[in-house]
Amino acid sequence: MLAAGPELLERLAAEADVLIENFRPGVMEKWGLGPDRLHEINPALVMLRVTGFGQFGPYATRRAFGTLAEAMTGFAHQTGQADGPPTLPPFGLADGVAGLAGAIAVMLALYHRERNGGRGQVIDVSLIEPLLTILAPGPSVFDQLQVVPGRHGNRSPSNAPRNTYLTRDGRWVAISSSATPVAERVMRLVGRPDIAEQPWFRSARERVHHGDQLDSILGAWIRARDFDDAMASFDLAGAAIAPIYDVEQLMEDPQVKAIDAITTIKDEDLGPLKMQNVMFRLSDSPGSIRFTGRRLGQDNEQVYGEQLGLDPGRIAGLRADGAI
Repeated sequence: MLAAGPELLERLAAEADVLIENFRPGVMEKWGLGPDRLHEINPALVMLRVTGFGQFGPYATRRAFGTLAEAMTGFAHQTGQADGPPTLPPFGLADGVAGLAGAIAVMLALYHRERNGGRGQVIDVSLIEPLLTILAPGPSVFDQLQVVPGRHGNRSPSNAPRNTYLTRDGRWVAISSSATPVAERVMRLVGRPDIAEQPWFRSARERVHHGDQLDSILGAWIRARDFDDAMASFDLAGAAIAPIYDVEQLMEDPQVKAIDAITTIKDEDLGPLKMQNVMFRLSDSPGSIRFTGRRLGQDNEQVYGEQLGLDPGRIAGLRADGAI
């Protein structure tokens, strides 16, 4: 880092509430900008450190990407068809989950600071732990039963029927019946109330053992009907069904439109641009997306000029040196 870099970061940190960094452990310390130094400058600073494996341990300094976390946590091992290979997601799942975890951690640290004397904390978030947290009770099950979760395709190991099914007109739908009353409605809907009366049907776990039978009955019923008919019938019966959308179909869905889950933001280059909206709505401070994305250094004049008081010549010199 150029000599001007640490000075600028220290000046920014002195006035900041939160600093987020995504370097391998030790990089900030090498620059003289570790938590000890930054808390000397601003004891109230909350520092979020996001790494592949955490700030300590034998893997701490390894290079890491979300793919490695998706592999190591057991996600890939549990995803895919039973007779197929482990399957990775086609997007940054581990990165996204870690981002949400980091945001929650920052809010907790800010709340703690407000309630307990004003001192900031250092937050250590790895890519592995947040994803591991949402992957069901696999470690507990193995600890108690020595059972290793495997791949089940689109089925669930804890309830049935639950799968994807193809309609007569070539549309895919997903069905879940994790609650026994819902499963009963499904069987009545497809003309097999006798199945719902079987002793084993009372237990979701037992229904899993009859998954082939349930899928055969339900799959045949859906294959004999067009998409609109199947959707309307399930809705009328009070059973759970949803279409499997591609992104084009998702963006045309009336519920998605009603809640503005895909909103339109003005982009400097592209004009109106559709993108995902804020993922929740607060009644008094709902929030909004202000930018589609900022160019590298686009706000330098505001940050270094207005906030730090650097004159245009100084900013130009820092830019020419590659410091900003």
